[in-house]
Amino acid sequence: MRKPPTLVSLAIDTALLNLSHISDLSFLPEHILLDLFLRTLRAGKLTEKILKLFVATGKDEVLSLISELNIQPVLTPEYKSNFCLRLSASLNVGKMAQVNIRDDEVDIVIGALHSDLTSFMEEWRAVFSRFHLIIVKDPDLKEDLKIPGGFNLDIYKRSDIEHVVGSSSTVVFSGYSCRYFGYLMSCKKYIVSIDDDCIPAKDDMGELIDAVAQHITNLTTPATPFFFNTLYDPFRKGADFVRGYPFSLRSGVHCALSCGLWLNLADYDAPTQALKPGQRNSRFVDAVLSVPVRVMLPVSGINIGFDRELVGPALLPAFRLAKEGKFRWETVEDIWSGMCVKVICDHLGFGVKSGLPYVWRKERGDAVESLKKEWEGIKMMEEVVPFFQSMRLSQAAVTAEDCVIEMAAAVKERLGPLDPTFARAAETMVEWVRLWKVVTAQMSIAA
Repeated sequence: MRKPPTLVSLAIDTALLNLSHISDLSFLPEHILLDLFLRTLRAGKLTEKILKLFVATGKDEVLSLISELNIQPVLTPEYKSNFCLRLSASLNVGKMAQVNIRDDEVDIVIGALHSDLTSFMEEWRAVFSRFHLIIVKDPDLKEDLKIPGGFNLDIYKRSDIEHVVGSSSTVVFSGYSCRYFGYLMSCKKYIVSIDDDCIPAKDDMGELIDAVAQHITNLTTPATPFFFNTLYDPFRKGADFVRGYPFSLRSGVHCALSCGLWLNLADYDAPTQALKPGQRNSRFVDAVLSVPVRVMLPVSGINIGFDRELVGPALLPAFRLAKEGKFRWETVEDIWSGMCVKVICDHLGFGVKSGLPYVWRKERGDAVESLKKEWEGIKMMEEVVPFFQSMRLSQAAVTAEDCVIEMAAAVKERLGPLDPTFARAAETMVEWVRLWKVVTAQMSIAA
């Protein structure tokens, strides 16, 4: 015989039917509140208003459950009225379809550190000619840029940077940091950043790799950071979720950052390259994986793609050493930027992928000379990595800009006393957000 419902169960059912008319739930005991929340999920009735109602109770177990399930408001404009629930209903598990995007939704950003870009542009012509390009000339580069015709592009020089940023700004765009100015000036949803010493790579079948297409594929198919799939990206053709993968997590989350790799000159630091001057990366691995939540990684702007609307402000030029040079062995700025964006992706419920696409990286810079400039940064990483690993943002931080400001305050408080470099980084992070908001507002008015 079926057991009759209890009065508590009937009361919860009644509350579920009338949630849209309730203004306060904080008086409920926590176990009843948890039961009501789970029933709301199962019934598919969790809206932005109702989620705020549960959050407003301030009950620790409820807030922990919301955080654990990674329930976040979707921040992209086209989905503002909906909620992305990471807990999928058992009857609606299947894979999210890849989003088709237009070429005019993508900007290719190139930081130009040498003047003659002719061979670089010709190598990439078949790919780049479909898109709008933003080329940012290193402010310290004296010679005029040489660029072949046939491309849709905008070029930004020192005078443009000074006009936008001003002379009093703490944000510096010297060397490869000039690529960040391109991120700032873009008005497209997706950005792909490829350095001017890279050319298209070939896969293991000898076919040229369309790096832009692969980045877009990574960004427009879900990431799975909350449970590792041993067959890597389950959304790639010929792959799927392995046995034991929770069905409640198979819908995945939005991928906000795609980190590509490169052949030939691997992403070693100066000490490693100085000790192994002849070592090169010749192994093509046909794989993409989602970086697990709470796991840090050293992102490099050499070959990345990202959703500017979701995490654009989180990719920032903030952490600069006193004697930092221009070449990759001499900089730690993009490593800092990468850990900032990873923490923010984890907090906002977005994913990060690493692997394909590859590019071919040419020789540039002297590892031994760079070691003299990079050594201070290498030592600082021993403080930086634990800081980012332990960083937790508040529920009040609901945009990338909010997150950067909160993180800057933590940097100033926890790392600032250790070295003035950290204090300067915190100041620059705040300035970057201010600059981002000003430029974005100006573009909106102009549009």
